[in-house]
Amino acid sequence: MSPVDRRYRYVYKPLLFLACLVPLTWAVGGVLAGAGLGIDPVRRVLGIFGKTTLNLLGLTLAVTPLRVLSGNAHLLRLRRMLGVFAFTYALLHFLVYIGPFQGFAADAIVQDLTKRPYIMVGFAALLILTALAATSTAGMMRRLKRRWQQLHHLVYGAAALGVWHYWWQVKKDIREPLLYAAILALLLGWRAWRRWRRAATSRSARPTAPERSAA
Repeated sequence: MSPVDRRYRYVYKPLLFLACLVPLTWAVGGVLAGAGLGIDPVRRVLGIFGKTTLNLLGLTLAVTPLRVLSGNAHLLRLRRMLGVFAFTYALLHFLVYIGPFQGFAADAIVQDLTKRPYIMVGFAALLILTALAATSTAGMMRRLKRRWQQLHHLVYGAAALGVWHYWWQVKKDIREPLLYAAILALLLGWRAWRRWRRAATSRSARPTAPERSAA
């Protein structure tokens, strides 16, 4: 094992794992201590898990630009962990909503869905993240082959739905949703620009057909 492999396996990945646990530890610690989460701790925890999901999705999408700009291909080793944690926090966000927030009351949840359609948008994002997390293993990558990459392009849709879910539920101050939307637009715009640049380079590299001489 090379020194770089050892650093990523025994230093960077464990540190990233612990960093991803910080919001969960903070939320659980606040609930157990009965302090630090304001007058509505359930809504506060719901917000912590939701924003952490968006933050981790943004970091997941930022790995590729950082790899290209830095030339450090090893950064891709961290992307799977970020994606799985994004799914984990999205699932926790959903469980807190149907559990402590709604008390597992089916009638209240159905009524909430009709009054607040942004919940369905968030649930759609969760379904996509569930599919991506279930196929994130190396075995599934080998099994799906080229379809694996096509499937995991859905992470862009999940991130867009997540931002939409957040924006739609905010009534007045849209500064935070606007920030998330701007970051997502930047990340997706960079990918679109890079794809366009590769296509333009490929077209310019094609040999031109020789002109026919007049008979």
